[in-house]
Amino acid sequence: MPTYTALTTLMGEPAAQALGEALEALEPAPTGVGVFEVEDGSGLWEVGGYFMDQPSDVELALLTALHGAKPFVVSEIPETDWVAHVRRELAPVEAGRFFVYGAHDADKVPADKISLLIEAAMAFGTGHHGTTQGCLLSLEDYVSEGGHARNVIDVGCGTAVLAMAAAAVWGDVVIASDIDPVAVEVAEVNAQANGMADKITCLEAIGFGHEAIAEKAPFDLIFANILKGPLIDLAPDMAAHCAAGGTIILSGLLIEQADEVQAVYEKTGFELSQRRDIGEWTALRMCKK
Repeated sequence: MPTYTALTTLMGEPAAQALGEALEALEPAPTGVGVFEVEDGSGLWEVGGYFMDQPSDVELALLTALHGAKPFVVSEIPETDWVAHVRRELAPVEAGRFFVYGAHDADKVPADKISLLIEAAMAFGTGHHGTTQGCLLSLEDYVSEGGHARNVIDVGCGTAVLAMAAAAVWGDVVIASDIDPVAVEVAEVNAQANGMADKITCLEAIGFGHEAIAEKAPFDLIFANILKGPLIDLAPDMAAHCAAGGTIILSGLLIEQADEVQAVYEKTGFELSQRRDIGEWTALRMCKK
């Protein structure tokens, strides 16, 4: 059975959130609604919904008129076996000493690599995206340069691939936190699948807002592979929770966004150690003075 998407854009977060709430109130209701800032500095926000049945053009037109949005673009999505698709398309990834793979490629794991199993059904944060690769390679360089972190946190952990990489290198307990409870469940499953259930502490938290995080701070190494806006918002808390001389590895950044984020973090007491560009994405490794 096909599903449908309906997408539009409009200016400003308050208007976008209001339209998202109105979209959720449609009958029949969409199976999901997303409200996201368009990361190009334009001030535009995207509002979209997923529908099991084709949404009413009349109702969508009324919503755009009421909320000052552009006309919705409705698209039909054909039924796809996404797990099978991912398994076909996602080959194992090597990033320095790390080898990230799905269970369907278990026979390809090299003996001389740190192998990290990420199931295809949990495809976000598999290591194939330039941001995750950049973080893994930044970690590789940090370790090769003699870096040693005993106290590590992965903020916005997704699959927890970065947390597991750090735990595999040093054997210490790493915190993996995410704002999304589903991501936390995914992180727990992946930790168990890699025999690291006792090495990865998975927490649901907004940024550093959790008692267990506060108790373990300050951190020697902090990963934050998220987005430009949240990274900028987190800068003061990042500085507060990073040990003097500690390292942060930031990504989720387009190349054109990296300078702005770097400047914000320099104002909070960090200096650039390394910048790594992969495709259109950037990873920044910075040290707290």
